This record gives sequence, structure tokens and C-alpha cells, in this order.
Amino acid sequence: MDRGTRRFTNTRLIDDLGRLQSGDFLIKADGSFSVSKGDEDVEETIEGSNRLITRSFQNWHTHMAMVLNKSMGEGLPLMEWLETSIFPVEAGLTPDLVEIGTKAAALEMISTGTTFACDMYYYPEVVGNAIKESGLRGKICGPITDFPTPSYPKGPNQALKEIENIVSSSDSNSMVEFGIGTHSVYSCSEETLLKASEISNKTGCTLSIHTSETRKEVSDCYSEHGLYPIEYLDSIGYFTEGTVCAHCGWVTKKEMRILSSHGAHAVHCPTSNQKLACGGTMSYPSMKENGVDVRLGTDGAASNNSLDMRAEAKAASLVQRHDHWDARILGPLETWLLATKGSRDWVTWDLKDVRMRPIGKNGRRLLPNLIYSGANVLDVFVGGTSIRRDGETITLNEEEVADSLDDAVGEYYSGI
Repeated sequence: MDRGTRRFTNTRLIDDLGRLQSGDFLIKADGSFSVSKGDEDVEETIEGSNRLITRSFQNWHTHMAMVLNKSMGEGLPLMEWLETSIFPVEAGLTPDLVEIGTKAAALEMISTGTTFACDMYYYPEVVGNAIKESGLRGKICGPITDFPTPSYPKGPNQALKEIENIVSSSDSNSMVEFGIGTHSVYSCSEETLLKASEISNKTGCTLSIHTSETRKEVSDCYSEHGLYPIEYLDSIGYFTEGTVCAHCGWVTKKEMRILSSHGAHAVHCPTSNQKLACGGTMSYPSMKENGVDVRLGTDGAASNNSLDMRAEAKAASLVQRHDHWDARILGPLETWLLATKGSRDWVTWDLKDVRMRPIGKNGRRLLPNLIYSGANVLDVFVGGTSIRRDGETITLNEEEVADSLDDAVGEYYSGI
């Protein structure tokens, strides 16, 4: 028996180029697929006439445990929201709270078709263990600032030392990797940024940072250094190959070329940026023109209310068209390829869901329906392992996690 390989019969599949195919298919544990001849010895055969098989979404910027903060401080501008709503409760974060919030986030992602998250939050080992239990993939970047944090109360030197230990001792072949999350240019000194970069170079781990999220951040950086944030980071030798740069809403073309030269990932988080009225939106056409690798992310559930990448893909498509006065930008196919870029896993969507109708001639409406209307997730397969079947997640108990979330918020966040 070919472990982890499943045969889907009489089904539809969107391949890695976004093309719709019909027939019988083998979905393999290594992430590949092929047409089934019908005589293979597989782990399972699934009747697929009411299923659409696709690659899974990838969420490239999250603070997963901030599900704990969802719907707090609604209607406040960014800094007031942080200072009066987020920072006060985060001061009392515990590993138990982070575990509960992370599991709730994992359940939401699984149920909406996402199998990978690049996270930056406190107690990274707790986050990593929760994600392993859920069956998802992840890059878990421990956060570093120049001020004390719940997980590193002694400040940046403690954070750097402990995160380096986590990275060095983790299994490089695991579906959950650890990295370093330098928070931003305004919360990390040059010394802290460079120490983090040195660890990334030494260990090969992912380096991530928030950058150019707000106009004030950009203005303050220029006033202090005579350079914009990405220029400044480049000038001190911060970047390592594949650095993850979240937001990038206020970025010059020169900075885009810098990102491209380092193979950096610029993560578009349109919903969070709009909700917090950041004003600047990543210019996808310019990023693409300058060779930058763009990814999509939700940011945390506190600033988004959701970790649903279907909604994020739709928001990205619409805001880019709106801002550039061009309805041809990020059409369904390009949006889909952007939202699933790098995925090795598979999701099936329920074609009985009315949001997926009408299917259209030769199924040509399915992809636009999925992006702009949404659909129910039936199955999720990660590395050949089934973590959701027939609309029910099987790695975590949704009712238990939801009740734990309510209990935790009621006990620790009461009145906020």
C-alpha cells in the first residue's frame, strides 16, 4: 500500500498552474499528483463528484495567539489601539493562554483551507508545539524587541540567546521550523537587528520583521537615519536570504529593488492595513515589476478579526484594482497563484455549497467563485496526513478549544 496516497474518483482538480482538470487523480504524500489508472494500491479511495481539489492557502504573516484579542478595541487608530487595548493585556500573557489562542487560530486556518503560517508571537516553543499538534506547517519566529516581553522579561539579550537555542536544537526536517522575529526598526536597535541577522546567517533560520507599515514609521526612520526603513536595514547589513518583510505599505521603488536583491518576501496584509487605517497599500504592480516575491498574510486576528485566507485573497485583489484604477490587476488566476504560492498540500472544497454555483461551462466559474464567494472546506491533507475529513477537523477538538478560549478570555481579559 502506498501510504498517504489517496485516489479521488470522478472529481475536479486545479493544478499548480491554475488549470482545471477533470477525472480520477492520485494525491500523494510528497505533495505531487497524477492521473489515476485505477489499479494503484492506495491508502484510501474517495468519491469526488462533489469535491474540488486545490492546493492549500499559505498565510505568510500571523500572530496566531492574538485570537485572544479578537474584536478588542474596535474603531481605534493604530497607536491608541495598541497602547490602550493590546499592550495592557499582553503584559499578562502566559504560556497557557498562548497555547489556547494558537490552537484556536489553527482550527480556523484548517477550516478555511490554510496549511502554513509564518508566525511572530511570544512563547514560540508553545506556539510551535500547538501547531505540531494541529498538523499544520509553520515558520515560528520568536519576537525580539529592545524592551522586555512576556516571554523574555530580561530584554533582547535573553531573547536572542533563547531563540538561538530553540533554532539550533530544532529538527530542520520538521514541518514546523523556528526563526527570529525582529519586531521593527522602531522597537529594535541597530545592535539587536544585527545580532538577529548574525544568528539567521549562522543557523540558516528565517528572519522576519514588520516594515514600512505606517507613514509615521517611515517618517521617523528617515528623520533619525536619513534613510527609509528598508534602505536603513540594507545599509546596516541586516537582510539574509529570504527575509520575511510584513506589510511594506510605504515603500519606494529603490527599496523594492533592495528587497528583490535579497530574495526577500514582501507580505501584503490588506485587511489589517485597511482596518487600522494605515493609509498606504503595498503596490503589487510595482513590486512585481521590480522582481519582488510577494506573499499574502492576514496579520493577527486582533487587527483582522479573521485568519481566513479566502477573504484575504479577495481583499488583495480588490484593493489593488481600486488603488491603481485597473480592473485587470490580480484577476482570479493570479490571485489564486499568489495565495497558494509554495503550497505542498491539498484541500477539497464542497461543490454542494451554493457559493460555488453556478459552476459554468467546463467549470470556468469555479476559481472566481472560490476566491470572491468562498466555500466550505471538506478535507485537508498535509504531507499525506489527513487533518480534516468531511468537514470536521480531526487533529484538534473544535468544541473543547472554543470553550477553552471563552474561559480564558472570561478569566484573564474580563472587562476589556
